[in-house]
Amino acid sequence: MLRIAPFVLLALVAGCASVQRPARAQVTLTTAGDPRVGTYVSSPWSFSTSSYWIEGPEGLILIDAQFLPSEAEEFVSWAEQVTGKKAVMAIVLHPNPDKFNGTNMLRKRGIQVVTSEQVRTHIPHVHKIRTESFFDRYKPDYPTELPLPDSFGSATTELSAGGVTVKAHVMGPGCSEGHVVVEFEGHLFPGDLVANDSHSWLEIGKPDEWLRRVDEMKALKPKYVHPGRGPSGGAGLLDMERAYLERVIAEVAAEKPQGAPNKEALERIRSRILAAYPGMRFEVFLGIGLPAEWERQARAASSAQ
Repeated sequence: MLRIAPFVLLALVAGCASVQRPARAQVTLTTAGDPRVGTYVSSPWSFSTSSYWIEGPEGLILIDAQFLPSEAEEFVSWAEQVTGKKAVMAIVLHPNPDKFNGTNMLRKRGIQVVTSEQVRTHIPHVHKIRTESFFDRYKPDYPTELPLPDSFGSATTELSAGGVTVKAHVMGPGCSEGHVVVEFEGHLFPGDLVANDSHSWLEIGKPDEWLRRVDEMKALKPKYVHPGRGPSGGAGLLDMERAYLERVIAEVAAEKPQGAPNKEALERIRSRILAAYPGMRFEVFLGIGLPAEWERQARAASSAQ
């Protein structure tokens, strides 16, 4: 179970027409040169999490619901203020609290919040264990009522709201046990399946599955990729994510994992990864991700004997 000590990070976001809010959120009104797509990045206190809006002729579709209810409310307020249109639907991409915690706050604003049946199934358990980790640190700004989106079903489908139609691709495990990846006219919204300038969230120990998700996203041939953390960019972000995951797998394999994670070996792995990716944010994620990958490789080695 993740228990992260307080730390301070630099919030970054790419694009133009940005509005900087010191020590809090940052809003980018035009993302990847498309005035229909805007970005909200939460404060470092809630992990510099990126959420997005897509503007249609009649309203907005939001991508993800933020980590804290207060920032979910700020996100939708900014989106509605700068577009002059009402948010109609929000899509939760995977069962991590920085994606679904703001669900009930958005509902109070009259917004329908949806996700796949696969993602929805995992949210109650994740909410329970993350509340144990985070509630005391963030109270009273942490959801006590289960933030459970509605299900749009278990298969890839088109979703329409506000005059916008997107394709919600239902995908398997990666950084979470299930994923929705949203596609909109060359734009791809993968959540934390792609991290830019940040270490990846490897908690569940399935980078092999994650690499399959990267291949599935590449097959969609996006022009722009909007990650769950870090600046938006081109399709090259998918290649960068693949290279990062392969590097982590290789660095762990170099220590020939057997049995329980070895503290000294994990520190050597961590040092090599930090040297390979200097300046990348959220080093703390390696503290839970590297042991998970060690255990995966150790299990595979044991079963092969």
